[in-house]
Amino acid sequence: MTGLAIDDISMRFDLPNGEAVQALKNVSLDLKEGELMSVLGPSGCGKTTLLNIVAGFLAPTEGRVRLNHHDVTGPAPERGMVFQKGALFEWMSVRKNVAFGPSMKGMPKKETDEIVDHLLDTVGLGAFKEKAVYELSGGMQQRVALARCLANEPDVILMDEPLGALDALTREKMQGLVLELWKETGKTIILITHSVEEALLLGERLVVMAPRPGRIHKEYRLPFAEMGVGADLRQVKKHPEFNERREEILSMIWDMEEEIMGRQEESQ
Repeated sequence: MTGLAIDDISMRFDLPNGEAVQALKNVSLDLKEGELMSVLGPSGCGKTTLLNIVAGFLAPTEGRVRLNHHDVTGPAPERGMVFQKGALFEWMSVRKNVAFGPSMKGMPKKETDEIVDHLLDTVGLGAFKEKAVYELSGGMQQRVALARCLANEPDVILMDEPLGALDALTREKMQGLVLELWKETGKTIILITHSVEEALLLGERLVVMAPRPGRIHKEYRLPFAEMGVGADLRQVKKHPEFNERREEILSMIWDMEEEIMGRQEESQ
């Protein structure tokens, strides 16, 4: 299958005191090209660990990740990462940040400039190309981070709480932008979030993970991402099924958190 295959991944971290933490256990997921999946779960369920394994930053203890039939053995341009904070080069202009990847690959300047101009126009920053990153708001910096990721033409975009640090209004605007970019580019996207509403809005597939060890607890197929493309997201949230799923998932995660707290009290 062309796409991303996460095949029976387990991850154990060995501690200096001789103990070990089983962060993930037997996680398997298949994503077809162009799918948008959100991943949700309580703290400590291994969401970011899973994303870092897919990115190639960590090697799993067991199992493997394959992208388009090739094993993932480390970071590579076909898997782009967008972090909670943009991890931008603050001393560079917006244009130079977005152009960094193509320049490193030796792309001719004229072609690089065309790509950069198109992407900055796409994310609404065409008028800010020569601004320094530190002059931009948090939401604008995340737009730069998205454009920089897309400039490398990845097959898969990995997003680790990319909107978590934004205010509510900016976050909603960015959610709309993520949906538009997903539909326009056809990229496969995995998005980690702690927000149930955001996971519902931005996941045509939504995976709920349970701790510990981190594992797939439940998966949903949802209509809201498609409904939200170019639409008023507040209207999407009023859909009866949206509210039903939100309450169901909130209760699910609350029960997990209660179980975690109970375990911690028993161990004290």
